[in-house]
Amino acid sequence: MGSVDLPKKYKAAVYDKPGTISTKIEELDMPEPGAGQVLINLTHSGVCHSDLGVMTNAWANLPFPTQPGQVRGHEGVGRVVKLGPGAESSAIKVGDRVGIKWISGICGSCEACLASADAHCSTAKVSGYYTPGTFQQYVLGPANYVTPIPDALDSAAAAPMLCAGVTVYSSLRKSGAESGSWVVILGAGGGLGHLAVQFSSKAIGHRVIGVDHSSKKDIVLQSGAEHFIPIDGTDSIPEAVKALTGGLGAHAVLVLTANNAAYATSVELLRFRGRVVVVGVPEGEAVPIKSALPQFIVAKAISIVGVAVGDRREAIETLDFAARGIVKTHFRVEKMDKLTDVFKELSEGKLKGRVVLDLS
Repeated sequence: MGSVDLPKKYKAAVYDKPGTISTKIEELDMPEPGAGQVLINLTHSGVCHSDLGVMTNAWANLPFPTQPGQVRGHEGVGRVVKLGPGAESSAIKVGDRVGIKWISGICGSCEACLASADAHCSTAKVSGYYTPGTFQQYVLGPANYVTPIPDALDSAAAAPMLCAGVTVYSSLRKSGAESGSWVVILGAGGGLGHLAVQFSSKAIGHRVIGVDHSSKKDIVLQSGAEHFIPIDGTDSIPEAVKALTGGLGAHAVLVLTANNAAYATSVELLRFRGRVVVVGVPEGEAVPIKSALPQFIVAKAISIVGVAVGDRREAIETLDFAARGIVKTHFRVEKMDKLTDVFKELSEGKLKGRVVLDLS
């Protein structure tokens, strides 16, 4: 089973004090790939807001608290260095560049898997939540579930596409909005948001209204939004959206921020047969969508749909858009030991675009 010479130990950024914003660099033992697995030498990993939620135990819907020593991260890119028993029969070979996603592996046979709804697999393994993630130099993955990285795409640029990119691409596909439709993106200047604006405006041909803090205006407009509405300094977001859409409202709203206030007005932004796409998961106690009144939903034939990342096919399509230069992540690269600082920046809402860790 072809491989390269491997060190006995390697570096990982672990959550040393779950419940707080804290990471620590530790040395871990090199794992051995099991049946059907591949060992990947990771070079880059994106940092996502959901990594913060898991680190701080801020999500009310998580079944177990995060354990000390957990390696988080779910946007990893690297090269396959070893094949486990049976993995040589897969399409993946030693030396191939591959990606690890939010879902690191699925059962393939439950109701959700049979419907190609990978993220809803009843026994899915989540990268970095009781399954080692991508804030480390080596990781194991199922040979049949890692994502091939196109040759034309740089590894650092590919990393955010494996969660942020595929999630917004899947969300837009499920929004039901056709080209020429009005789409409002709440949280348009964030890691997911700036990619959603590009996919929406450049790949699909929507008319995009980006909503975010005034400090994010430039990145939102540069990403292709037709209009920008600042949350600070706008009396009524619904009125502002109606003014831009001939008084009718949007065909679809993507909520890409983990903010209950954004959800509170989301349904009010829609026209007849509009759709809210629920993506961002607020932290703390779960509360209902304030504007989702039965009377309003009935009167306007509104629909609300939830999206948790995308499937294997959508991941490959997302990377293809990136490889062709249609969408580009706005990111900066940091070393692994800067991860705690990155999380502090993320928690304060100051981050524009994305951070990618250089794991070398």
